[in-house]
Amino acid sequence: MDSFFEQELGRLEEQDLLRTLRRIESGPGPSVMIEGRQVLLLCSNDYLGLSGHPALRDAAAAAMERYGFGSGAARLVSGNTNLHEELEERISRFKGAEAALVFNSGYAANTGIIPALAGEGDAVFSDSLNHASIIDGCRMSRARTFVYRHRDIDHLETLLREHPGRRRLIVTDGVFSMDGDIAPLPGLVSLAEGYDALLMVDDAHATGVLGRRGRGTAEHFGLEGRVPVQMGTLGKAFGSFGAYVAGSRELIRYLMHRARSFLFSTSLPPAVCAASIAAIEVIDAEPWRREQLWSNRERLALGLAAKDLIIGSTETPIIPVLVGDAGRARMISDRLFAEGVYAPSIRPPTVPSGASRIRTTVTAEHRGEDLDRAIAAFGALADEGLFS
Repeated sequence: MDSFFEQELGRLEEQDLLRTLRRIESGPGPSVMIEGRQVLLLCSNDYLGLSGHPALRDAAAAAMERYGFGSGAARLVSGNTNLHEELEERISRFKGAEAALVFNSGYAANTGIIPALAGEGDAVFSDSLNHASIIDGCRMSRARTFVYRHRDIDHLETLLREHPGRRRLIVTDGVFSMDGDIAPLPGLVSLAEGYDALLMVDDAHATGVLGRRGRGTAEHFGLEGRVPVQMGTLGKAFGSFGAYVAGSRELIRYLMHRARSFLFSTSLPPAVCAASIAAIEVIDAEPWRREQLWSNRERLALGLAAKDLIIGSTETPIIPVLVGDAGRARMISDRLFAEGVYAPSIRPPTVPSGASRIRTTVTAEHRGEDLDRAIAAFGALADEGLFS
């Protein structure tokens, strides 16, 4: 098999699709040490800068003193602690839902929730730019999956009208992770209610970011209480690890019995739960972090656009700089790294062929001079004609 692996790796290299891992040698922050160099970190999803917050560190350390680290088993065996239950209660209040259930990752959540909600004889309607974990969850469900054009409400309605099912599920990202745009939630809610379909929103990149209090996409649009299945992650703006689903008590009890990725996985370490609980408290107590995040977002987006760079339809702290060619995107990323800016290239299969990009993200911890430095680095490469 080694010859097969070598051939496949060679093919990826010819297409400029070979990946390498960059080793981070320092703690979190707007700048990190990589391979012995201090570089500006412009690709982290730690939007509020909580991963290094003292409250999270202290909560995790205290939990480790009491519980040790690993939980030792799945939740339904011996892996359930009061911290798991407290975290779920805090998440449900945070999301304005009756109950919540914690998963080990966003991928585990989506590949557990979707097959539990839809199966053979059912129909799932999925946005064309949904995250890979949603796509895989749809495949695992064995339901008929109909992909609607990105954010196209009219196309979705046509598909809903033409394809009945025993049960119907509409699933979408709240914030699309590669483009930074937001799902048209008002239209999705209206269609779900009008066609008796269940609506699921993946708020991985919206939790802590969107809405007046950071509650996510539903709060952003004033649609609290009208999204039956709210999924999200704890490893981005929460600065911790894991994922959740929030909804009615009946939904959560059902998923506890049917979501295989919940049933058959060792539960999150108690220390991780403690850090996530602390994160919710910080988000509520320090709203300035979200305000600074959005201020930084505007500064970077306007600065990149002023350099005549194409940043697409982004509305969030995810700001992609579109390149197109995979090889050119990789080369631009390498040039940026040489200038002390770490912003990896995003290439197929993460994005479609011909849509490679430099995906930048800002956090609340970036300073104005950090962002100006990044804009200058991008601008210098634009002046060389590398983006055209």
